[in-house]
Amino acid sequence: MKILFAQGNPDTKYAGTRHNTGFFVLDAFGDKYDVLWKDVDKSKARVAETTIDGEKVLLVKPLSFYNDTGMVARSFIDFYKLDTATDFIAIHDDLALPLGTIRIREKGSDAGNNGIKSLNTHLGDGYARIRIGIWTDERDRMNDVDFVLGRFSKDQEKKLQKHIIPHVIDVLDGFIKGKLETTSRKLIETEE
Repeated sequence: MKILFAQGNPDTKYAGTRHNTGFFVLDAFGDKYDVLWKDVDKSKARVAETTIDGEKVLLVKPLSFYNDTGMVARSFIDFYKLDTATDFIAIHDDLALPLGTIRIREKGSDAGNNGIKSLNTHLGDGYARIRIGIWTDERDRMNDVDFVLGRFSKDQEKKLQKHIIPHVIDVLDGFIKGKLETTSRKLIETEE
């Protein structure tokens, strides 16, 4: 079994914000595989399940807030008795990477991301993660909180949906097949 775990905030007022980039990816992944989402109150998560190439896959969007997702992840790891090093991947936004850039790692530090800090506290740092760059020039004119809780422009949203998310979905498909290709920094071509 594999768990695809997205970072984001569940409240509708956060829908469409940069901090919910992980949720955007799982929504698109779920659309590709025609999954049904359900809220699992005891796990504090919105969950969908599918099977891909014989591998059971759980898509998880925590219903806790971004900075408190570690306990949610831990509950799934413990319940299914999974190995975080091979069976779990986190998908999240990264304020330090320019929009159009992704970084794929098999383990690592939180790099100042409070959601990853929560995951590291509850899981250790030995799990895969996909960091999706959200930095744009706007970032230089506002503080971190206002930026990550702000929304993408229509042009940025188009680039995310048309170019970046499909690439991340390909990475997730590789992860499910046991072929995660790590990269320190990959710029996704987003020009028309």
